[in-house]
Amino acid sequence: MKKNDFVFLCCIAAAIAPFVLFQNVLDLYVETLHSHKIAMSFLQFALLATLGESIALRITQGVYNRPGFGLLPRALVWGCLGVVIKMAFSIFAVGTPEFIGHYVYPLPEKVMAGPFSLAKLMGSFSISVTLNLLFAPVFMTFHKITDMHILRNGGTLKGFFQPIDFARNLQELDWSVMWGFVFKKTLPLFWIPAHTITFLLPPSFQILFAAMLGIVLGVLLGVAGRKTVQKPAAACS
Repeated sequence: MKKNDFVFLCCIAAAIAPFVLFQNVLDLYVETLHSHKIAMSFLQFALLATLGESIALRITQGVYNRPGFGLLPRALVWGCLGVVIKMAFSIFAVGTPEFIGHYVYPLPEKVMAGPFSLAKLMGSFSISVTLNLLFAPVFMTFHKITDMHILRNGGTLKGFFQPIDFARNLQELDWSVMWGFVFKKTLPLFWIPAHTITFLLPPSFQILFAAMLGIVLGVLLGVAGRKTVQKPAAACS
């Protein structure tokens, strides 16, 4: 373990410790989740999803940050996307069970607010499927465009606030990767199962869990990226 890894783990432990050691801190956090849903959605994604990107960078390039990576612009993007995700969760969590109950198979009234049951599991799975098939592709494409914009402008806040050239970014986007890996593999194999679990949780903790999934996905993408880099190297040796 390198020194920067030790410092990183110590910072994570120091951030988590108050919630584990002091009940009043945890109670305050839960109360804030209920009373400031939008702000907390922004904050949780800004911190946790950006953390996932830093971990992916550490796995692939050996550092948690580097010049041009744009850690602060990425956090700003993730915070805004966290608010959009909160909106999407609210819309699909209400609309999907309503649609499924009327046109596909009957669901008990307010099944998603009740205890765990097979009907609730089916409802949660249905929400996850519709969310990831109808919302996620547009969301992921937009997020990739913001990544390209951040890197193209040197990772600076000033550059980030320049107009985004959507036409250029859409043309330069690697659609074979977006379709072959992001849409075709991560959606059915990771996001749909993961969000099925998400919608089984109490609403106050769904956004927190979704943001934590960003860390998990960052690790998976980092490992996948490292294997991709190693394969050509092995082929050349």
